[in-house]
Amino acid sequence: MKIRDKAGEWIEVTDLEKAIEKTGWFKEYQHDPPAESDKERQAYWRDLHEKLLELKEQQNGTGK
Repeated sequence: MKIRDKAGEWIEVTDLEKAIEKTGWFKEYQHDPPAESDKERQAYWRDLHEKLLELKEQQNGTGK
């Protein structure tokens, strides 16, 4: 399976469940104290996480 990230690059997904788990963690991550780049990185991971969840829904036949 492949999905596109926010930059338009293709990413191969070999383990959908693990990818959903990891992006779920990364979308919440921030430095302590917060860094300027945290919001941009969180948006990137949030976007990937949402796309992975959509892919899972499609695979389960519950897609929108």
